Amino acid sequence: MKNPDRLILGVSGASGAIYARRALEALAAAGVETHLVVSRAAEMTIGYELGEKLKDFAARADRHYAASDVGAPIASGSFRTRGMLIAPCSVRTMSEIAAGVTTSLLTRAADVALKERRRLVLMIRETPLHLGHLRTMTQLAEMGAIIMPPVPAFYAEPRTIDDLVDQSVGRALDLFDIETDFVRRWGEDLEKGRRK
Repeated sequence: MKNPDRLILGVSGASGAIYARRALEALAAAGVETHLVVSRAAEMTIGYELGEKLKDFAARADRHYAASDVGAPIASGSFRTRGMLIAPCSVRTMSEIAAGVTTSLLTRAADVALKERRRLVLMIRETPLHLGHLRTMTQLAEMGAIIMPPVPAFYAEPRTIDDLVDQSVGRALDLFDIETDFVRRWGEDLEKGRRK
C-alpha cells in the first residue's frame, strides 16, 4: 500500500492564525491530506484575527479533531504522516512539547512526530525571548524539531501582508518537500540583488 500523503497542522493560541489558514489552502492546492487540531486558545484567536468561527476555519481541512480527542488517529505513531506543522506555535505549546507533557491532542501529536522521527516544524510566534525560551528551543532542536519563526523575507519584495504570509508558509512547507507557488526564490525568481 502506498504511503498516504498527509500532514498534521496544529494551531495554537499565539497571534498568527492567518499562517494556519494559508497553510490549509496551500496544502489543499498541493493535494496533501490535512489533519487539523486547534487549541482552545487558538479558537479564540481565529475569531479575533480572522473573524471566523472554528467550524468555518476547519472546513478547509480534510479531517478536524477536537483538542481533547486524545484517541484520534494522529495520537498514534502507527498513523503515517509526513509530520506536523504548528502554525502559529505559542511558547506554552512549545514548552509542553519540550517537556513531553501532552495535555491535549495538539501536544500529543507533536510528541508522536518526534518519537517517530518525523518532521516537526514550529512557527514560534513570541518575542522578545528570555533565556528559558531560548533553552527550550535548543532542547527541541536537539530532539529533532525545526524552529521556524515566521520572519519576513524582504528580499522577496513583498507588497502586501499576504505576500509576507505566503513567503513564510511556503518556506515552512518547503521543509516537508511540499511544492507551492508561494516562495520567491533567490537565484531563481529574484536575480536583482546579484552582483556581477
